Formats: sequence, C-alpha cells, structure tokens
Amino acid sequence: MNFIDWVGSVGVFQVLLAYFLNSIGKISTKELSFILLNLIGASMACIASILLNYWPFIVLEGLWALVSLYSLIKFHKKRST
Repeated sequence: MNFIDWVGSVGVFQVLLAYFLNSIGKISTKELSFILLNLIGASMACIASILLNYWPFIVLEGLWALVSLYSLIKFHKKRST
C-alpha cells in the first residue's frame, strides 16, 4: 500500500468506526467523539480521493466532511449557551 492508500483507508476506517460504535449504542451522534471521527475520517478519505482524482468520492467525502463540520459548529454553539 502506498501513502494515498493509507490515508484513504484510515479515513474510511474512522467513518465506519463511528457508524459501528453508534450502531451498538456506545456513542451517540450528538457526542463530540462521533462528530470528530466523521469529520477527520471523511476529510482524510476526501484528500485521498483528490490525490487519486476520483470525483465521485471527492464529492461524497467532501460533503460528508462539510456536514460533520456543520455538526461540530452546532455542537460548540450548544455547549456555549
């Protein structure tokens, strides 16, 4: 495996880990750990897709990262009030 494969694989693993942990009831979608796993994982997968120039996954992972970023902002606003 080359560097791009490792970045993409670790990113996808993080997204799947967040989904798995949520599915078995270990973390909630509203927890910071879930949000960060998705944000970092999707960003890494998006970067790997950009380096591979594979547009379907650039769009998918890019949007996933943006939704996760929105969730992070919402999380911090809620904690501030």
